[in-house]
Amino acid sequence: AELRRALERRELVLYYQPQVKVATGEIVGAEALVRWNHPERGLVPPGQFIPLAEEMGLIVELGAWAVVEACGQIRAFLRQGLAPIKISVNVSSLQFNAAFTSLVKRTIEEFGIDPCLLELELTEGVLMSNAEASIRSLHDLKKLGVSLSVDDFGTGYSSLSYLRMFPFDKIKIDRSFVAEIATRADCAAIVTAVTGL
Repeated sequence: AELRRALERRELVLYYQPQVKVATGEIVGAEALVRWNHPERGLVPPGQFIPLAEEMGLIVELGAWAVVEACGQIRAFLRQGLAPIKISVNVSSLQFNAAFTSLVKRTIEEFGIDPCLLELELTEGVLMSNAEASIRSLHDLKKLGVSLSVDDFGTGYSSLSYLRMFPFDKIKIDRSFVAEIATRADCAAIVTAVTGL
């Protein structure tokens, strides 16, 4: 019940995790991370409420809100005279459809931002749950000019033949491989192979 009212009460907030170019220290983007600023419990991490939102069917509304908020933040950054940076927003499998593409198009136009400053981030599971529809939707989003990335790559069950059909700009290798890259040769080999590919 509290989660249902959280959006109405404006208790959900986006935190922006900077993406930094290691060689220069320059901030080149940010990932929008949703948090629930609960009036009694404080900041509730997404792992504790996103699965519930998906189960309750609230994730579509939450995802739409996140896209609108992120686009508003892009415009706010530009109006403050900051250099343009790309902001990425995670997309749930339940919101990945034609209506979502229309929402993205409408929001970009409403805020008057360059579509290339918005990146939509999907997991392998989103893509593989309905691969043909996913390919169509991704190409429709790509036509709008937004960037697309796949998150947690290497943990799902997608094949390389599917991967070449998706119009991704970025592949984010799952942290389970990257975290142990310095200590495990198999992780280093996988990251090297995926990077080469």
